[in-house]
Amino acid sequence: MTVLFVSTSQTGAYPRICDALAVAGPGDQVVVGPGEYYENLVLADRSVAIVAAEADTVTLVAADGQRPAVHCERGTVELRHLRVKGVDAAGVSATGTKLTMVGCECSAVSAAGIQLGARTDFDLDSCRVVGSRLGIQLDDCAGAISNCTVSEIVSDGILVRSADPILRNCLITDAGYRGVYVYDYSRPTLENCTISRAGDIGVAVVQASNVVMRRCRISETVGVGISIGPDCGGQINGCTTEQTAAPGVLLAPGSNVEMVEAGRPAAKVEPVAMRAQDTERSEELLAELDALVGLPGVKAEVHAIIDELQVNEWRRRGGLTVAASTNHLIFAGSPGTGKTTVARIYGKLLAALGILPRGEFVEVARRDLVGQYLGHTAEKTAAAFEKALGGVLFIDEAYTLSRSFGSGGDFGQEAIDTLVKLMEDHRHEIAVIAAGYTGEMVQFLDANPGLASRFNKTIVFEDYSPHELVSILATMADAHEYRLSDDLHASIGGYFAAMSKDRNFGNAREARKLFDGIRKAQAQRLRQLRRVPTGDELQLLLLDDLAAAIS
Repeated sequence: MTVLFVSTSQTGAYPRICDALAVAGPGDQVVVGPGEYYENLVLADRSVAIVAAEADTVTLVAADGQRPAVHCERGTVELRHLRVKGVDAAGVSATGTKLTMVGCECSAVSAAGIQLGARTDFDLDSCRVVGSRLGIQLDDCAGAISNCTVSEIVSDGILVRSADPILRNCLITDAGYRGVYVYDYSRPTLENCTISRAGDIGVAVVQASNVVMRRCRISETVGVGISIGPDCGGQINGCTTEQTAAPGVLLAPGSNVEMVEAGRPAAKVEPVAMRAQDTERSEELLAELDALVGLPGVKAEVHAIIDELQVNEWRRRGGLTVAASTNHLIFAGSPGTGKTTVARIYGKLLAALGILPRGEFVEVARRDLVGQYLGHTAEKTAAAFEKALGGVLFIDEAYTLSRSFGSGGDFGQEAIDTLVKLMEDHRHEIAVIAAGYTGEMVQFLDANPGLASRFNKTIVFEDYSPHELVSILATMADAHEYRLSDDLHASIGGYFAAMSKDRNFGNAREARKLFDGIRKAQAQRLRQLRRVPTGDELQLLLLDDLAAAIS
């Protein structure tokens, strides 16, 4: 075996890793000195080891971000104590290779930190994958992953497809979606592994896969701890779930998993049905939305969101991947444009689709979230948030929480910062809707660097036209068993047209206020008849009542 030295400063050493590889023979070792190396290494049909002279001092960055920093094919490759950074492709990728990695740290901005493909035989020991789009991707391969850490991953921590890996003493934490996702006839074994703070399910097993889990701990997951899909089997032995969605272990109908606790058979666990969907109820709620006066753009936006959510639920139940998403929304528009009404319907729709456990609606404003001293605001905000879990938290005039609406000692910013963390930690358990004037809501979203990313989209509520406001008032009258005379109906539109030019015009709130005024004016008029009015008189609202109401 020949040892070849690479260094950016040492005389006589190769300046780049690829220069040393160009002359390396079978079984040779390339020892790399401290520094950063911007290269793309392609190791095809090679038997070679690349070793850092000192641990954690060598960083290899993909020079061409579209290709892996290290790609191995049909050879025997050993990587030791390297930091490998990919960009739009994997940090390390391999196919048909016998790959050994020890003490390496891998990452990729828009891909997997480590991606191992068909016919790869791997042994990963004491490696770290951090800050990647996907942690470790295993596809039609087999091998062992021991004492490794996967953390701060945008989507899935470890993805196992048609593969049979063994994971021992591994930590998978802070994955934006699932901790470990097993599908397409895979047969992995997990021993003494810890999966925590996953954005959805801790360990998900689907598509006729079998999993063996021994002494694993799953905690602080937004979804259930372990989910076993239909036609999947295996054994769960001595595992624990803590601070996960209920139930800790979800067995879908048709799954066949042996549950063992502390080395002995556990009591029989009945399959738990997935959260029920009420299709008929969701259609009723969409019809209720469509029956609202005006708001064509808002209705179209909500329909599009519900369509996407429904399809995503079908994909999830079928074991297919679903992009990480959130149910949080911004409702921007003037007062009285139906934001609260639509928010209530939206929450009920999420419950009918089985996305949220309840459709309850909790409305708060600044006074409900902001306290009077340091720490009090976080406490009040967390209490309001907890009350709304499982349903909708509607924050009216949310922009009043941002710094620009308070003094330097204002605690509104503390409420925003608290909400940002809670919204991420519980994004599958609640829908937060922040509402307010369109312009001011832009300032609200600027109040915290992570706030805008927590919301799925902004829905803009346009002002009602005078004709729509007449329809709203007529609907209110009909609901209270009143009816408008023809001349009153014809005159109200002109009143709304004149009033709507005021910047502080309240849209549907003005319609409500006017209806109440007309109704009171009618009552005064009927009292002056000195007799009991007829049924028709009790229902009819006249033009004179409008004149009295606005005088």
